[in-house]
Amino acid sequence: MILLNCLVICLCIFSCGAQDSSLDKLISDIFKTDETPKPSSPPPPVVNPKDSSGSTGSENGGSSSTQYQSCGDQKECVPRWLCANDTINTSGDGIIDIRLGTDAECKNYLDLCCDLPNKRKDPIFEFKPDHPEGCGYQNPNGVGFKITGAVNQEAEFGEFPWMLAILREEGNLNLYECGGALIAPNVVLTAAHCVHNKQPSSIVVRAGEWDTQTQTEIRRHEDRYVKEIIYHEQFNKGSLYNDVAVMLLESPFTLQENIQTVCLPNVGDKFDFDRCYATGWGKNKFGKDGEYQVILKKVDMPVVPEQQCETNLRETRLGRHFILHDSFICAGGEKDKDTCKGDGGSPLVCPIAGQKNRFKSAGIVAWGIGCGEVNIPGVYASVAKLRPWIDAKLKIWSIDPRHYTP
Repeated sequence: MILLNCLVICLCIFSCGAQDSSLDKLISDIFKTDETPKPSSPPPPVVNPKDSSGSTGSENGGSSSTQYQSCGDQKECVPRWLCANDTINTSGDGIIDIRLGTDAECKNYLDLCCDLPNKRKDPIFEFKPDHPEGCGYQNPNGVGFKITGAVNQEAEFGEFPWMLAILREEGNLNLYECGGALIAPNVVLTAAHCVHNKQPSSIVVRAGEWDTQTQTEIRRHEDRYVKEIIYHEQFNKGSLYNDVAVMLLESPFTLQENIQTVCLPNVGDKFDFDRCYATGWGKNKFGKDGEYQVILKKVDMPVVPEQQCETNLRETRLGRHFILHDSFICAGGEKDKDTCKGDGGSPLVCPIAGQKNRFKSAGIVAWGIGCGEVNIPGVYASVAKLRPWIDAKLKIWSIDPRHYTP
C-alpha cells in the first residue's frame, strides 16, 4: 500500500546535503515527485483490460451467452451465486475462502462446480442493503457473499463502496495510478500528486472494483472518463502541502450496493486516537520486495495527534527541524499496518460517532517514511482542514451537498 507514486529516498540525501540546504529545499528533495519514470522501476500494474463494450461495465456478472467450463458429467463451473446446491449457504456467509481459492474442478475461485439441474439464471439471494440510504455506509459483511480466510487484510466485496481506482488508459490496457473516493455520483476526491499536470482524457475512474484480475464478481465494476480536474492552487509538488484534487466525471456512476459515496467531515472535526480504515491496492511493503495487491486490502490504524506525529517524524531522516504542515493529518505507527506505494489518493475513513458502520473521509493518502514501521505514522491530506476548498470547487459544479453530508 503507498506512500507516494514516485517516492524513492536515499539516506544520503539528508546526511550529505542537510547542512548546505534550506529546510524547504531539503523537504523538496526528500518528497520530490518527478513524474519521469526511472528505467529500473517496474511498470505499474495492469488492471484487467478495458471492457470491449466501452467505458461502462455491465451491471451484473452474468450473461445468457456465457460459456461455462465443464467439471464433470452434467456439471459446470458457474458463479457460486448461481448454484443452488445444498453445499451453498444461501445467506452468502462463508462461501469463498480467500486462502484456499476454489474447488479443484474450477479454475476461478468465484466459481463452483454445480449440477446442471441446480444451475440458476438469477442469484440465489437478493441484494438488500442493511442500512439506510446516504453517504458513508460500510458493508461490513460484504455484498452478496462473505469471504473466509481473509488473513491478509482483504476487504469484503463491496465493503467500502466509495473506493475508486484511478487508471491511466494506454491503448486497450488500464494501468493503475492511484486510489480515490466517490463523494458524489460524478465527483472524485483524490490527491493532487496523483493527477497533477495530467490530461483528463488520459484518466479512467473505476468504481465497484474488488479483485483487479477478474470481471466475474457478482456486481461488475463501472468505468467513467474524466471531464475536468481541479487541484489545490497552493499544492506544492515537492513538499505535498495541500495535496487535494477533485475530478468531475463525464457521466455519473450508477449508485448500487457496491458503488456509494463517502461522507465528508466538517471543518474543525478532530479524529485523534480514532481507529480508522485505509484501503487500497498498493504495495504490501516498501522497496523492491513489495507487491501490488490483487484484491482490495483494508488496514485499521489509529489517528495520531499532530504534535506527536511531528515528534515521531523528527526521529526519522527528516531531522529535528522538520515541521508538519497544517494541511496534513497522521495515522498509523503500528508494525505492518500502513499505506504504501500505490495507495496515493486513497481515503482514510474514520467512524461517525453514534452511527454504526458509517464513516467520514478524514484523510487522503499523501506520503510517508517507509511503510509499516513502528512509531512512524503515515501522512495524509486533512479533508477537514481542506473542506472549504473542496466546498468552493463543488459549488462551481453545482454538486448537491446531500451526496456527502451525513
